[in-house]
Amino acid sequence: MPGSKPRPSLPCRHRLNGEVKTVSAVTQAQDSYLESFARFENRAAGNGQEWLRSIRQAAISRFSELGFPTTRDEDWRFTNVAPIAQTSFRLAQNGGVELAPRELEQFRFPGLVCSQLVFLNGRYAPGLSWLRPLPDGVKVSSLAHALTADPGSLEVHLARYADYQHDAFCALNTAFMEDGAFVHIPRRTVLLEPVYLLYVSVPSAAPATTHPRNLIVAGDESQATVVEDYVSLSDGVHFSNVVTEVVVGENSVLSHYRIERESTQAFHVSTLRVQQGRSSNVASHSLLLGGALVRNNMHPVLAGDGADCLINGLFMGTGQQHLDNYMKVEHASPHCNSRQFYNGILDGRSRGVFHGRIIVHKDDAKQTNRNLLLSEEAQIDTKPQLEIYADDVKCTHGATIGQIDEDAIFYLRSRGIADTSARALLFFAFAGESLQRMEVESIRKHLGGLITQWLPQGKLLEEAR
Repeated sequence: MPGSKPRPSLPCRHRLNGEVKTVSAVTQAQDSYLESFARFENRAAGNGQEWLRSIRQAAISRFSELGFPTTRDEDWRFTNVAPIAQTSFRLAQNGGVELAPRELEQFRFPGLVCSQLVFLNGRYAPGLSWLRPLPDGVKVSSLAHALTADPGSLEVHLARYADYQHDAFCALNTAFMEDGAFVHIPRRTVLLEPVYLLYVSVPSAAPATTHPRNLIVAGDESQATVVEDYVSLSDGVHFSNVVTEVVVGENSVLSHYRIERESTQAFHVSTLRVQQGRSSNVASHSLLLGGALVRNNMHPVLAGDGADCLINGLFMGTGQQHLDNYMKVEHASPHCNSRQFYNGILDGRSRGVFHGRIIVHKDDAKQTNRNLLLSEEAQIDTKPQLEIYADDVKCTHGATIGQIDEDAIFYLRSRGIADTSARALLFFAFAGESLQRMEVESIRKHLGGLITQWLPQGKLLEEAR
C-alpha cells in the first residue's frame, strides 16, 4: 500500500541445469534492491510529489511480493533469470564519468539527421546531447528534468500503462524510475526528423544496474519517429532494466525502433507498452544483437477502433547468448489490424525464444516467426499463440525452424558465386526481410551494416555487394 514499508519476500527456489537449488543469493539480492530503494527515494527527482512517491512505493512493495520470475511461470518457462536474480547489482552512478564526443562516434548513424539525447549509466548527459529546431509545442527532454519542471504533463500518463502489478522487472523499474526520455508531440504536429535516444553503459568497478524510463506521447493527428539504442563501452557485467510507455492519439502515426547491442556480458530486460487510439498507426522495429541474457517484452493495446500495429523484429545470437522475445498484442476494439514478423538467426550454442500471444476480441491478426540455425548446438523455442474471443475474424499464425537451403546454395554456385559468398548472401537475404519493413532509409542502411558485421561471412558479403 502507498506509504507502507516494503517487506522482503520469502525465500524461493529456482530450477537450474536440472537441479533444484535453494537460492538464498536471490533473497539477498532482492533485499539489496529494497535497501537501495530506501536510500533512493529520499533523493530521487520529483520525490516531493505525492502521486509519484505513491507509485514508487507501490511498485517496490509489489516487487517484494512478486520476487523474480522462475521457469515455473508460464511466460518465463524458456528463460531462467537466475543469473540476474542471484547477482547483487548496485545502482549505477554517473558521477565522475566523462566521455569525449569522439568516444561515441562508433555508435553514430551516418546520414541520420535528428535530435539526440545521450544517457550515461541511465542519466542524461547534456554535454553529449543536442536538439535540432523543433516545431512549436514539441517537448524533448530528460525525464528527470520533466519531473521537476513539468510534472503535470507526466502525471496523466507516467506508470499508467506498464503493468507493474504482474511483472517484477516492470515493478523494479517503476520503483526506481527517475531518468530517461520524455517526448511529447502536440496535436496536429508532424516531427519530420527522428528523436534518437542513446543509452551508454560505462564501465564500473562492480556489477551495476540502470532503470531507464521513457515516456512518448503522440497527440491526435501527429506523426513522429523515435529510436532507442542501447550500447556498452566495455565487456563488464551490467544490467539494463528498461520500460518505455508509448501513448498514440487518434489518427496518429508513430514509428519506434529499438536496437540492443550491448556487450555479451550484459543483462538486458526491456518492456515496450503501447496504448493506441482510434485509427492510429504504430510500427515497432527491433534488432537484438548483444547481451548474455536478453528479454524483449512487447505489449501493444489497440484500444481505439481501426488501430493498426506492425511488430517487426530480428534477433541474432552466437556463443552462449540467450535472446527471449515475448509478444502480447491485445485487440480491444473493432476494425483493428496487427501483424507480427520476427526472424531469428542463431549460431554457436546460443538460444532464442519467441513467445507471441495475440488476444483477439475482434478483427484481424497475423503472426509469423521464422528461425535460421547456423550450428547444430543452437536452439530455438517458439510458441505462437492466438486467443480468439469473437466470430468472423481472420487470424493466422505460424513458425518455421531450419538451416540454410542447400539447393539455393547450389543454384548460386552454379552462377559462379563461391560457396562462402553464396551463404553470406542468403543469410543477409533472410535478415533483410526485417529491414525491408523499415521506412527510414538512413536507419535501414545503418542496421543493414550492423547485420553484415555480425554475420560470419560479413566481409565477403560487403565485397559481394
